[in-house]
Amino acid sequence: MPVEFGEFKGNKMIKLISETDQEGKWPFSFGRMKAKLIVENFEDIKKFAEEE
Repeated sequence: MPVEFGEFKGNKMIKLISETDQEGKWPFSFGRMKAKLIVENFEDIKKFAEEE
């Protein structure tokens, strides 16, 4: 999964691009606060992603 780093209004951002989105039309972008929430809740997010 390609990862890009950048800024938005002076704030650091990370952009994740899905391997299935070859053209990069629908990236998933977020900043430091959301990154911290994702890290803190990683196990629950992983379980959610693995549900059928």
